[in-house]
Amino acid sequence: MTVAGPVAPAGPRLRPGDRRDLGLVGWTVSTVSGRVAGSGPPNLFRTLGRHRPLFRGWLRFAGRLMPGGTLPRRETELVIIRVATLAGCDYEREHHLRLGRRAGVTDEDVLRLDRGPTADGWSPREAAILAAVDELHATHDVSDETWSAVGAHLSDRELIELVLLVGHYEMLATFITTLRIEPDAHR
Repeated sequence: MTVAGPVAPAGPRLRPGDRRDLGLVGWTVSTVSGRVAGSGPPNLFRTLGRHRPLFRGWLRFAGRLMPGGTLPRRETELVIIRVATLAGCDYEREHHLRLGRRAGVTDEDVLRLDRGPTADGWSPREAAILAAVDELHATHDVSDETWSAVGAHLSDRELIELVLLVGHYEMLATFITTLRIEPDAHR
């Protein structure tokens, strides 16, 4: 017997909220975020914002990882773009390609991100970080060898942040894909 996969519905599974759905704070945060990203209020924010208490808690947590984390912004964006690539989440990937450019991610970096941590051109630190990303994505764990390699470059706080950053963007990719969140309109 063959089991068919889910059939993608036309359009999002939940409509993005408007100002009334998100409330003044949620709408303001969404609007400002869109301006920073060069779009209207992001559909991710407008969808998640329909659950106001969860949205506010998520914003605080997400903001501690990016942009308020201890890892350098360029490395944070490399991690997020690699997660989005591995997860097949175009929404997340496109959004962070734009943000990554501002943080110093180059066209060459993007090509290397598609090839992964063994591509030529990564620094030893970047290669170790990206190897950990790939293992976390594939197994939800990191081998002792990879942990030792990445631990040679990152502090304990950065190691904690790296694991949470990967897990957070895996979660977002699942949310975006499952709810069929549509791309944002760009200015």
